[in-house]
Amino acid sequence: MATSVDRPQRVRVLLVDDHTVVRNGLRLVFDLQDDLEVVGEAENGREALERVAELRPDVVVMDLLMPVMNGVEATRAIRSAYPDVEVVALTSVLEDRMVVDVVEAGASGYLLKETRPVELFEAVRAAARGEVWLDPRAQARLMRELRRPASAPIDGRDALTERELEVLQQLAHGATNKSIAQALGVGEATVKTHVSSVLAKLGLKSRTQAALHALREGWVSRAP
Repeated sequence: MATSVDRPQRVRVLLVDDHTVVRNGLRLVFDLQDDLEVVGEAENGREALERVAELRPDVVVMDLLMPVMNGVEATRAIRSAYPDVEVVALTSVLEDRMVVDVVEAGASGYLLKETRPVELFEAVRAAARGEVWLDPRAQARLMRELRRPASAPIDGRDALTERELEVLQQLAHGATNKSIAQALGVGEATVKTHVSSVLAKLGLKSRTQAALHALREGWVSRAP
């Protein structure tokens, strides 16, 4: 009797864009990936919230410029209500304020619509692992933001343990869970626990927010 072969769990993806042709195109390329599954679509941020509540995807691929509710507002609402759901921004806009706003809202990825599909797939996979994937141009704009004073400092550094500060140092330089685990000589599960603790103590929603805040406040050096 034939036996089934166990397959890795698929990443459940929700596509959010106000253009039907864009959603259709994205679904077509996602359907070619064995480990990624499009479970639904939405045409604006408000509908995205409804679909997230209904479908509980792992990752939302989010346009930013949409009617009814834009992508930044939707990202903030999703990350607040469903912290286990990650958001990757996919947009045609590359503006300093837009990049910073969506990262501060909790997005773990920022890509432009001109990006290659393979990069989008990797960004979604990274988000599902709780990691960050930023277009280099978006990352440059975040770094430029570091030169400006923080508008609302967040207390909490003293609450972090020495190991959590080490993890935060790695996060600030874009390290993945795997590379942090290798650098610190611990398991990836331990790294995830430390990251979750750092976010909870600082009152933040994503590792990108934590990295940006730590750099802006001078808690870690800007060079690895």
